[in-house]
Amino acid sequence: MKIAEIREFTDAELAERLEAEVANYTNMKFNHNISPVEDHSQIKKLRRDIARMKTELRQRELNK
Repeated sequence: MKIAEIREFTDAELAERLEAEVANYTNMKFNHNISPVEDHSQIKKLRRDIARMKTELRQRELNK
């Protein structure tokens, strides 16, 4: 997900999406520990998307 797409979300949508992505990341990490995921880059991509969302939420918080 690109930062331009993240900026289009409202605060509520972004918080909801962040919560869903964190749950997805946790689930993916757990499943990867049991049986390795074929594409390791998915985990890395998900982690970076979560960081982008958290950064955008923090910037919005500071600008208010």
